[in-house]
Amino acid sequence: MSLATPSKLIVTASPHVKSADSTPKIMWHVVFSLAPVIVSSAWFFGMSALLVIVTATISAQLTERAMGKGGTLADGSAMITGLLLGLTLPAGMPLWMVAIGGAFAIAFGKTVWGGLGQNVFNPALVGRAFLQAAFPVAITTWPTVGGSFMELKGDLFALPFLHPVTNAVTSATPLGLLKFEGTGTALMPLIMGNTGGSVGETAALVILAGGLYLALRQYLNWRIPASILLTVAALSTVLHLVDAKKPDAFFMLFSGGLMLGAVYMATDMVTSPVTNKGKWVFGFGIGVLVVLIRVWGGLPEGVMYAILFMNALTPFINRATQPAVFGSATRIAQ
Repeated sequence: MSLATPSKLIVTASPHVKSADSTPKIMWHVVFSLAPVIVSSAWFFGMSALLVIVTATISAQLTERAMGKGGTLADGSAMITGLLLGLTLPAGMPLWMVAIGGAFAIAFGKTVWGGLGQNVFNPALVGRAFLQAAFPVAITTWPTVGGSFMELKGDLFALPFLHPVTNAVTSATPLGLLKFEGTGTALMPLIMGNTGGSVGETAALVILAGGLYLALRQYLNWRIPASILLTVAALSTVLHLVDAKKPDAFFMLFSGGLMLGAVYMATDMVTSPVTNKGKWVFGFGIGVLVVLIRVWGGLPEGVMYAILFMNALTPFINRATQPAVFGSATRIAQ
Protein backbone atom coordinates (compact mmCIF):
# COMPACT_ATOMS: atom_id res chain seq x y z
CA MET A 1 0.00 0.00 0.00
CA SER A 2 1.53 3.24 -1.10
CA LEU A 3 1.01 6.47 0.71
CA ALA A 4 0.45 9.41 -1.56
CA THR A 5 2.04 12.69 -0.56
CA PRO A 6 -0.65 15.23 0.35
CA SER A 7 -0.79 18.00 -2.21
CA LYS A 8 -0.68 20.65 0.53
CA LEU A 9 2.49 19.28 2.12
CA ILE A 10 5.35 21.64 1.31
CA VAL A 11 8.87 20.94 2.55
CA THR A 12 10.89 24.13 3.12
CA ALA A 13 13.84 25.26 5.17
CA SER A 14 13.33 27.16 8.41
CA PRO A 15 12.11 29.53 9.63
CA HIS A 16 8.57 28.23 9.32
CA VAL A 17 6.96 30.98 11.38
CA LYS A 18 7.44 34.41 9.86
CA SER A 19 6.45 37.87 11.02
CA ALA A 20 3.89 39.80 9.07
CA ASP A 21 6.16 42.84 9.31
CA SER A 22 8.86 43.53 6.75
CA THR A 23 11.62 46.10 6.45
CA PRO A 24 9.67 48.27 3.95
CA LYS A 25 6.54 48.11 6.13
CA ILE A 26 8.44 49.25 9.23
CA MET A 27 10.29 51.97 7.34
CA TRP A 28 7.14 53.44 5.82
CA HIS A 29 5.41 53.45 9.19
CA VAL A 30 8.36 55.50 10.50
CA VAL A 31 7.94 57.88 7.56
CA PHE A 32 4.23 58.14 8.34
CA SER A 33 4.98 58.96 12.00
CA LEU A 34 7.34 61.75 10.89
CA ALA A 35 4.64 63.50 8.85
CA PRO A 36 3.21 65.46 11.83
CA VAL A 37 6.75 66.51 12.81
CA ILE A 38 7.32 67.86 9.31
CA VAL A 39 4.00 69.72 9.39
CA SER A 40 4.95 71.25 12.75
CA SER A 41 8.29 72.34 11.33
CA ALA A 42 6.54 74.06 8.43
CA TRP A 43 4.14 75.72 10.88
CA PHE A 44 6.98 77.23 12.91
CA PHE A 45 9.54 77.98 10.18
CA GLY A 46 7.51 78.16 6.98
CA MET A 47 8.42 77.08 3.47
CA SER A 48 12.13 77.23 4.23
CA ALA A 49 11.83 74.23 6.56
CA LEU A 50 10.07 72.19 3.89
CA LEU A 51 12.71 73.09 1.31
CA VAL A 52 15.48 71.91 3.62
CA ILE A 53 13.72 68.62 4.40
CA VAL A 54 12.76 67.93 0.78
CA THR A 55 16.27 68.72 -0.48
CA ALA A 56 17.90 66.38 2.04
CA THR A 57 15.43 63.62 1.18
CA ILE A 58 15.83 63.92 -2.59
CA SER A 59 19.61 64.07 -2.29
CA ALA A 60 19.67 60.93 -0.14
CA GLN A 61 17.46 59.01 -2.56
CA LEU A 62 19.39 60.11 -5.64
CA THR A 63 22.64 59.06 -3.98
CA GLU A 64 21.13 55.69 -3.06
CA ARG A 65 20.23 55.24 -6.73
CA ALA A 66 23.61 56.43 -8.00
CA MET A 67 25.52 54.11 -5.66
CA GLY A 68 23.93 51.12 -7.35
CA LYS A 69 21.32 50.58 -4.64
CA GLY A 70 18.33 51.65 -6.71
CA GLY A 71 16.48 48.48 -5.83
CA THR A 72 16.44 49.51 -2.18
CA LEU A 73 14.65 52.81 -2.73
CA ALA A 74 11.29 51.11 -2.21
CA ASP A 75 12.15 50.07 1.36
CA GLY A 76 12.05 53.70 2.51
CA SER A 77 15.38 53.64 4.36
CA ALA A 78 16.97 56.36 2.21
CA MET A 79 13.88 58.52 2.62
CA ILE A 80 14.06 58.19 6.41
CA THR A 81 17.75 59.18 6.34
CA GLY A 82 16.95 62.28 4.32
CA LEU A 83 13.97 63.25 6.46
CA LEU A 84 15.89 62.88 9.71
CA LEU A 85 18.89 64.76 8.35
CA GLY A 86 16.65 67.62 7.22
CA LEU A 87 15.02 67.77 10.64
CA THR A 88 18.42 68.25 12.31
CA LEU A 89 19.31 71.29 10.18
CA PRO A 90 18.35 74.95 10.57
CA ALA A 91 15.66 76.41 8.34
CA GLY A 92 17.24 78.66 5.73
CA MET A 93 20.46 76.68 5.39
CA PRO A 94 21.72 76.94 1.78
CA LEU A 95 20.18 74.04 -0.09
CA TRP A 96 23.37 73.08 -1.92
CA MET A 97 24.93 72.42 1.47
CA VAL A 98 21.89 70.38 2.48
CA ALA A 99 22.19 68.33 -0.73
CA ILE A 100 25.84 67.58 0.00
CA GLY A 101 24.90 66.45 3.49
CA GLY A 102 22.25 64.08 2.14
CA ALA A 103 24.69 62.57 -0.34
CA PHE A 104 27.37 62.14 2.34
CA ALA A 105 24.89 60.50 4.72
CA ILE A 106 24.07 57.75 2.21
CA ALA A 107 27.49 57.35 0.59
CA PHE A 108 29.63 57.34 3.74
CA GLY A 109 27.12 56.62 6.46
CA LYS A 110 25.41 53.68 4.79
CA THR A 111 26.72 52.43 1.44
CA VAL A 112 30.43 52.10 2.25
CA TRP A 113 29.53 49.76 5.12
CA GLY A 114 27.63 47.46 2.80
CA GLY A 115 24.19 49.03 2.72
CA LEU A 116 21.09 48.65 4.85
CA GLY A 117 21.69 46.59 7.96
CA GLN A 118 25.48 46.85 7.82
CA ASN A 119 26.21 50.43 8.87
CA VAL A 120 27.78 51.07 12.26
CA PHE A 121 26.69 54.69 12.66
CA ASN A 122 23.33 56.34 12.13
CA PRO A 123 23.55 57.65 8.52
CA ALA A 124 21.56 60.83 9.15
CA LEU A 125 23.87 61.79 12.02
CA VAL A 126 26.92 61.00 9.88
CA GLY A 127 25.61 63.49 7.33
CA ARG A 128 24.99 66.10 9.99
CA ALA A 129 28.42 65.57 11.55
CA PHE A 130 29.96 66.19 8.13
CA LEU A 131 27.98 69.40 7.69
CA GLN A 132 28.94 70.49 11.20
CA ALA A 133 32.61 70.15 10.30
CA ALA A 134 32.38 71.52 6.75
CA PHE A 135 29.95 74.42 7.25
CA PRO A 136 29.98 75.33 10.97
CA VAL A 137 28.63 78.85 10.47
CA ALA A 138 25.72 77.90 8.22
CA ILE A 139 24.65 75.01 10.41
CA THR A 140 24.61 77.19 13.54
CA THR A 141 22.71 80.13 12.02
CA TRP A 142 19.30 79.77 13.58
CA PRO A 143 16.32 81.72 12.22
CA THR A 144 13.69 82.80 14.69
CA VAL A 145 10.30 81.15 14.57
CA GLY A 146 8.46 82.64 11.61
CA GLY A 147 11.69 84.06 10.17
CA SER A 148 11.51 81.91 7.06
CA PHE A 149 8.44 83.83 5.86
CA MET A 150 10.72 86.73 4.94
CA GLU A 151 10.38 87.88 1.37
CA LEU A 152 13.01 86.55 -1.03
CA LYS A 153 15.15 88.83 -3.13
CA GLY A 154 14.41 88.86 -6.81
CA ASP A 155 17.92 88.33 -8.15
CA LEU A 156 19.01 85.00 -9.58
CA PHE A 157 21.39 84.15 -6.77
CA ALA A 158 18.64 84.27 -4.14
CA LEU A 159 16.34 81.74 -5.77
CA PRO A 160 14.90 79.23 -3.29
CA PHE A 161 16.91 76.31 -4.63
CA LEU A 162 20.11 78.19 -3.81
CA HIS A 163 19.24 79.86 -0.54
CA PRO A 164 15.62 79.85 0.66
CA VAL A 165 15.99 82.62 3.23
CA THR A 166 17.89 85.86 2.71
CA ASN A 167 16.56 88.33 5.25
CA ALA A 168 15.44 86.13 8.14
CA VAL A 169 16.22 87.34 11.64
CA THR A 170 18.51 84.95 13.46
CA SER A 171 18.65 84.13 17.14
CA ALA A 172 20.42 81.77 19.50
CA THR A 173 18.88 78.50 20.60
CA PRO A 174 17.83 78.05 24.24
CA LEU A 175 20.91 75.87 24.81
CA GLY A 176 23.13 78.50 23.21
CA LEU A 177 21.64 81.27 25.32
CA LEU A 178 22.24 79.26 28.47
CA LYS A 179 25.76 78.16 27.52
CA PHE A 180 27.18 81.46 26.30
CA GLU A 181 24.99 84.12 27.90
CA GLY A 182 23.73 82.43 31.05
CA THR A 183 20.13 83.20 30.06
CA GLY A 184 17.42 80.65 30.62
CA THR A 185 14.24 80.07 28.62
CA ALA A 186 10.74 79.72 30.04
CA LEU A 187 9.31 76.21 30.10
CA MET A 188 6.16 76.88 28.06
CA PRO A 189 7.98 78.14 24.91
CA LEU A 190 10.19 75.04 25.11
CA ILE A 191 7.20 72.71 25.32
CA MET A 192 5.21 74.51 22.63
CA GLY A 193 8.23 74.81 20.32
CA ASN A 194 8.17 78.59 20.06
CA THR A 195 11.98 78.85 20.13
CA GLY A 196 14.85 78.96 17.68
CA GLY A 197 16.70 75.82 16.69
CA SER A 198 16.84 73.08 14.12
CA VAL A 199 13.79 72.27 12.04
CA GLY A 200 12.94 69.27 14.22
CA GLU A 201 13.72 70.82 17.61
CA THR A 202 10.42 72.66 17.98
CA ALA A 203 8.02 69.73 17.99
CA ALA A 204 8.86 67.82 21.18
CA LEU A 205 5.26 66.82 21.97
CA VAL A 206 4.61 65.78 18.37
CA ILE A 207 7.81 63.72 18.36
CA LEU A 208 6.75 61.98 21.57
CA ALA A 209 3.38 61.20 19.99
CA GLY A 210 5.13 59.69 16.97
CA GLY A 211 7.35 57.62 19.24
CA LEU A 212 4.32 56.35 21.16
CA TYR A 213 2.68 55.31 17.90
CA LEU A 214 5.78 53.37 16.83
CA ALA A 215 6.15 51.78 20.26
CA LEU A 216 2.53 50.61 20.23
CA ARG A 217 3.11 49.08 16.79
CA GLN A 218 6.29 47.48 18.22
CA TYR A 219 8.42 49.20 15.58
CA LEU A 220 10.35 51.00 18.29
CA ASN A 221 11.81 49.57 21.48
CA TRP A 222 10.66 51.91 24.26
CA ARG A 223 13.63 51.03 26.48
CA ILE A 224 16.07 53.23 24.57
CA PRO A 225 14.18 56.55 24.66
CA ALA A 226 13.00 55.80 28.19
CA SER A 227 16.54 55.19 29.45
CA ILE A 228 17.86 58.30 27.68
CA LEU A 229 15.17 60.62 29.01
CA LEU A 230 15.24 59.15 32.53
CA THR A 231 19.03 59.45 32.70
CA VAL A 232 19.03 63.05 31.46
CA ALA A 233 16.23 63.97 33.87
CA ALA A 234 17.90 62.30 36.86
CA LEU A 235 21.39 63.72 36.28
CA SER A 236 20.19 67.22 35.51
CA THR A 237 17.98 67.20 38.61
CA VAL A 238 20.93 66.24 40.81
CA LEU A 239 23.16 68.89 39.23
CA HIS A 240 20.45 71.53 39.59
CA LEU A 241 20.01 70.71 43.28
CA VAL A 242 23.75 71.03 43.83
CA ASP A 243 24.06 74.20 41.75
CA ALA A 244 20.91 76.17 40.92
CA LYS A 245 22.67 77.75 37.94
CA LYS A 246 22.71 74.39 36.19
CA PRO A 247 19.64 73.69 33.99
CA ASP A 248 16.83 71.67 35.52
CA ALA A 249 15.32 68.49 34.14
CA PHE A 250 12.49 70.12 32.17
CA PHE A 251 14.86 72.46 30.37
CA MET A 252 17.24 69.62 29.50
CA LEU A 253 14.44 67.39 28.24
CA PHE A 254 12.60 69.89 26.05
CA SER A 255 15.55 71.89 24.66
CA GLY A 256 17.69 71.04 21.68
CA GLY A 257 17.39 67.86 19.68
CA LEU A 258 17.06 65.43 22.59
CA MET A 259 13.53 64.30 21.79
CA LEU A 260 14.25 63.77 18.10
CA GLY A 261 17.49 61.97 18.89
CA ALA A 262 16.02 59.77 21.61
CA VAL A 263 12.93 58.73 19.66
CA TYR A 264 14.10 58.51 16.06
CA MET A 265 17.92 58.41 16.00
CA ALA A 266 19.00 56.31 18.94
CA THR A 267 16.31 53.69 18.29
CA ASP A 268 17.69 52.80 14.85
CA MET A 269 17.50 49.00 14.79
CA VAL A 270 20.80 48.63 12.95
CA THR A 271 23.00 50.82 15.12
CA SER A 272 21.51 50.07 18.56
CA PRO A 273 21.98 46.93 20.72
CA VAL A 274 19.81 43.90 20.11
CA THR A 275 19.35 42.80 23.73
CA ASN A 276 16.97 44.50 26.15
CA LYS A 277 19.71 44.82 28.77
CA GLY A 278 21.97 46.32 26.14
CA LYS A 279 19.33 48.87 25.19
CA TRP A 280 19.21 50.14 28.78
CA VAL A 281 23.01 50.43 28.84
CA PHE A 282 23.00 52.14 25.44
CA GLY A 283 20.40 54.70 26.49
CA PHE A 284 22.09 55.33 29.82
CA GLY A 285 25.38 56.06 28.05
CA ILE A 286 23.72 58.51 25.66
CA GLY A 287 21.97 60.30 28.51
CA VAL A 288 25.17 60.70 30.52
CA LEU A 289 27.11 62.01 27.52
CA VAL A 290 24.38 64.49 26.62
CA VAL A 291 24.44 66.00 30.11
CA LEU A 292 28.24 66.07 30.26
CA ILE A 293 28.58 67.83 26.91
CA ARG A 294 25.76 70.31 27.54
CA VAL A 295 26.95 71.26 31.02
CA TRP A 296 30.74 71.12 30.75
CA GLY A 297 31.52 70.75 27.05
CA GLY A 298 32.47 73.51 24.65
CA LEU A 299 29.31 73.02 22.58
CA PRO A 300 25.77 73.82 23.71
CA GLU A 301 24.38 70.57 22.27
CA GLY A 302 25.66 67.01 22.56
CA VAL A 303 22.95 64.65 21.30
CA MET A 304 24.59 63.93 17.94
CA TYR A 305 28.00 63.13 19.40
CA ALA A 306 26.52 61.07 22.22
CA ILE A 307 24.56 58.84 19.85
CA LEU A 308 27.47 58.41 17.41
CA PHE A 309 29.82 57.51 20.25
CA MET A 310 27.43 54.91 21.63
CA ASN A 311 26.86 53.57 18.09
CA ALA A 312 30.57 52.71 18.07
CA LEU A 313 30.16 50.83 21.37
CA THR A 314 27.10 48.86 20.24
CA PRO A 315 29.04 45.70 19.19
CA PHE A 316 30.75 45.61 22.58
CA ILE A 317 27.46 46.15 24.40
CA ASN A 318 25.91 43.30 22.43
CA ARG A 319 28.80 41.02 23.38
CA ALA A 320 28.66 41.95 27.06
CA THR A 321 24.88 41.54 27.35
CA GLN A 322 24.31 38.49 25.19
CA PRO A 323 22.00 35.94 26.84
CA ALA A 324 23.03 32.49 27.97
CA VAL A 325 22.17 29.42 25.92
CA PHE A 326 18.81 28.04 27.05
CA GLY A 327 19.36 25.53 29.85
CA SER A 328 22.99 26.45 30.24
CA ALA A 329 25.13 29.05 31.97
CA THR A 330 27.21 29.48 28.82
CA ARG A 331 26.66 32.59 26.72
CA ILE A 332 25.92 32.34 23.03
CA ALA A 333 29.17 32.03 21.09
CA GLN A 334 30.15 34.89 18.87
